[in-house]
Amino acid sequence: MRRKKEYGIMIICGFLYLFCLFRTMGMPLGVKETGENANKESAKGESIEDAVEYVASSMITEAPKIALTFDDGPSSECTGRLLDGLKERNVKVTFFLIGENAKNAPDLVKREYEEGHLIGNHTYHHVEITKVSDEKAKEEIEQTDQVIYSITGKHVEYMRPPFGLWQRDLELEIEVMPVMWTIDPLDWTTGNVDEIVNKVVTEAEENDIILMHDCYNSSVDAALRIIDILKEKGFEFVTVDELIMN
Repeated sequence: MRRKKEYGIMIICGFLYLFCLFRTMGMPLGVKETGENANKESAKGESIEDAVEYVASSMITEAPKIALTFDDGPSSECTGRLLDGLKERNVKVTFFLIGENAKNAPDLVKREYEEGHLIGNHTYHHVEITKVSDEKAKEEIEQTDQVIYSITGKHVEYMRPPFGLWQRDLELEIEVMPVMWTIDPLDWTTGNVDEIVNKVVTEAEENDIILMHDCYNSSVDAALRIIDILKEKGFEFVTVDELIMN
């Protein structure tokens, strides 16, 4: 609603600018001129047309960006269907992979990478980082990175710490950036697709990061509906690195 108001204000300001421009240039609104005056008004009209085009172009705003992220995959049952839906909609998302699952489903990891999605780290066994030693935490992260690297040929730069719990000291020892979220529909607690969808679309705002999981069929169904609804509202889906770097 806030964005609609801002856009409306921009339109009003644009028309006020044009009105003032017309008056400054001495253009009589609604009066048809003939002869020499007509030629003068024609020249003015061309200038005004240029001004209108300039104002119109300046009023075009960039689509609000939003990121959809998926934890705990890849899932042999659900991830492929999600990838099909994303490809059909030309949408890129971010997958935070559990190393053990990635090792068991290399074809899905490869497909995620080749289809332009961003792949992140979610530890090897989905461990709570704050409840293990620093050495164990590093091992969990590095082991997952090696699995993903062996499949994609690229090291992971981003990670989603399980349960959102992170040790800042690890950032000094491991070249990986933790990524949290701003919207959590708790999709893993319910199979009610409508509930998941409503939770997200009613809260979604520009630069939000949505947390979901690609290991539940209900989550896949909800995610594709969320994409359709938010795209209709003008949102552009991007990978989290685009939000973070901008």
